[in-house]
Amino acid sequence: MSAGYITLVTNRHSMKRLIFSLSLIALLTAVTAQGAKSSGLTRLGFAIQMGAFSDVKNAERLAATLQSKGIEAFYYRKDSGIYAVRFGDYPTKDLARNAAKKLVAEHLITSFYVAPPNEVVFAQPKGAGIQKLLPDEIKNLPNHPTAVVPAVKDEQPLAKPAKSISDMGAIAARTAERFVGIPYRWGGDNVVEGLDCSGFARAVYNLCGLNIPRTSREQFKAGELISKSDLKDGDLVFFGASADKINHVGIYVGEGKFVHAPRRGEDIRISAVGESYFEKRFVGARRYF
Repeated sequence: MSAGYITLVTNRHSMKRLIFSLSLIALLTAVTAQGAKSSGLTRLGFAIQMGAFSDVKNAERLAATLQSKGIEAFYYRKDSGIYAVRFGDYPTKDLARNAAKKLVAEHLITSFYVAPPNEVVFAQPKGAGIQKLLPDEIKNLPNHPTAVVPAVKDEQPLAKPAKSISDMGAIAARTAERFVGIPYRWGGDNVVEGLDCSGFARAVYNLCGLNIPRTSREQFKAGELISKSDLKDGDLVFFGASADKINHVGIYVGEGKFVHAPRRGEDIRISAVGESYFEKRFVGARRYF
């Protein structure tokens, strides 16, 4: 056997190993990118709801009390006009119930309701705009809302919903509109400026069965990147000096409008993406459903 033949065979083996290595690197890069994209997006587990307040300030006080205990609680207005407080993301009903019973024992709450993972608080709307009162406050959708990326918590893939599935983006948009006019305060007085807007977006998505990251910067890193011309109901729109300096987020509701919490304690309102102030600061948009 000649030395040339041995060299040729060796080179072929080396080339195969090189091709295999490059393929493996490409695969690992794709998996890593997908994992980064999925960061912070999970299906919501069992949640705890409590309170029936006619005055929003009472709901705000309860939410602030729970937040002072390290509980990420938020309040919202039901179809009946009564305010309720929600928190939690528990893998089982028993864990949620035990957590609620602990709060009862500590005299922080008197009663509670454990909401299942497949429950969406508001029914699918018939169209855009502030919705009229519905006969039933809570509806169970036939399909659980799904995200465009794999879940982290249960490691189960979340497939992008088929066109036949209820439009969760539209439901998120209509849910956001139900907050309009409510003075919103997220996290009390000790959190940094800018968390109210992302907390509001998080609360709306929570009511739609999806758990998204806490801050606007983290929210911008998750989901599917959407161009401004392709905005649809329920997409999040982000504003700031740059992608690294995002300081505001809102929920797109169609016709160039978005719902957002402008400043700490101010009413939730609707603004135009094309408004001069926001037009200059628009950074991008993300889609989660």
